[in-house]
This record gives sequence, structure tokens and C-alpha cells, in this order.
Amino acid sequence: MNIWKSVMKFIYHFASPKHFYRISGKMIPWFGWIAAILLVVGSIDGLFFAPVDYQQGDSYRIIFIHVPAAWMSMFVYMVMATSGAIALIWKIKLADVIASSSAPIGAAFTFLALVTGAIWGKPMWGAWWVWDARLTSELILLFLYLGYMALEAAIEDPRAAARACAILAIVGVINIPIIHYSVEWWNTLHQGATVTKFDKPSIHISMLIPLLLMAVGFKLYYVSVVLIRARNKVLYNEQNNRWVKDIVKAQS
Repeated sequence: MNIWKSVMKFIYHFASPKHFYRISGKMIPWFGWIAAILLVVGSIDGLFFAPVDYQQGDSYRIIFIHVPAAWMSMFVYMVMATSGAIALIWKIKLADVIASSSAPIGAAFTFLALVTGAIWGKPMWGAWWVWDARLTSELILLFLYLGYMALEAAIEDPRAAARACAILAIVGVINIPIIHYSVEWWNTLHQGATVTKFDKPSIHISMLIPLLLMAVGFKLYYVSVVLIRARNKVLYNEQNNRWVKDIVKAQS
């Protein structure tokens, strides 16, 4: 119970704009450098050292970008929906900032997943695009991201915009399990799960390691970028507070 109280105390302390700005500034370089190292190592391992696939040849290597990007497209949306729910229930302003800061990043990951999927699909399926269940639901996810950003920009009142966007993000969560389970629920061209099987992955360890390195690298990259964006939004939102004026004065 004491541990839980300590955790909640840290969360509320971290959620304070002033403390968030200070703590996140120390965290960003660590996340950024580790992400850069993992992405470089994962890319080199995947492109040059992972073995050639016996069916797809070298064309499969796009998996080291496509799959982590697809994972991140869903992960970031869940962060947005969770942050939106926290903001609606507990009225924590920082949660709205995190959700808003995440939207463009999630849209970029989703777009990257769709583009790399099309590049991969051309030699495998003979077409850049098919109205496959997973591809279609991933495209809907991109529209959800774009709709979130458009809705936020369309409403002048920041609080009303945050509430409307939070509701949209929460309602849109229904698309996440559709993306994940689409290959099991419908007859689809997209291959099934290979890494997330409960028994064991059906991907060779020499391919799995760079894939996981890229996945963790993408996730840490997201954390570093969303913290940078959130810090800028916090400064803008709190620009009339004394602690922000002190920072501006110290840097001028």
C-alpha cells in the first residue's frame, strides 16, 4: 500500500507542468541516445547480417522497419486514448498534452507502416495495395490520427478541443483489436503473427534480434520526441506563470 502511495505521489508530482519540464529535460538525452544506438545496430544487423529468407529473398528485410512501425502505430494510439481517459477522469492537464503531442508521431508511424507495407506487398502479392482487412483497418487508423489533429485545430477553446479529442481517441480504440486480430477473424492476404505467438515465435532468432532492437529503438525514439513536443506545449500553455518567465529570462 505504501508503494502504491509512493507511485501515485510520483505521478502527481511528475504531472505538475513545472516538474515535468524539469524531469523530462533530463530524460530526453538518455532516451534519444539509446534509441539512436539501437536503431543503428538493428538496421545494420537486419540489412547486412540477418540471413536471406528462403521464400522472399532479400525483399523481406523491409520487415525491420514495417513491423516496428505498425506496432508503434497501435501503441501510440493506445497512449493517446489512455491519456485522454486520464484527462477526462482525473482532470490532469499533462495527459492532454501527451495525447496531443503523440498524434503527429503516431500518424507518421502509421503512414510509414502503410508505405513500407505497400513496398513489401508489391513483390509478394503483385500489387501495391489490396483491400485486405489489416491494411484497411490500418488505413482507418491513419484517418483517426488525422481526424484527431483536425478536430483539435478546428475547436478554438483548448479545453473543449481536448475533451472532444479525448472522446474521439477513446471511441477509436475499437479499431486496435480489429487491426491486431484481422488476420485471424477474416480471410486475408496478410501473414499471421510470427513474433507474438504464445508458444514461441516462428521467426529465426537471427531475424528476431534485429527486429526487436528496431522495435525498442522506435519506442524510445517516440518517448524522446513526445517529451520534446510536450515540453514545448507546456511552455506555451504555462507562458504566463512565473516559473516559465524565469526560464525565459535565464536563457535570454
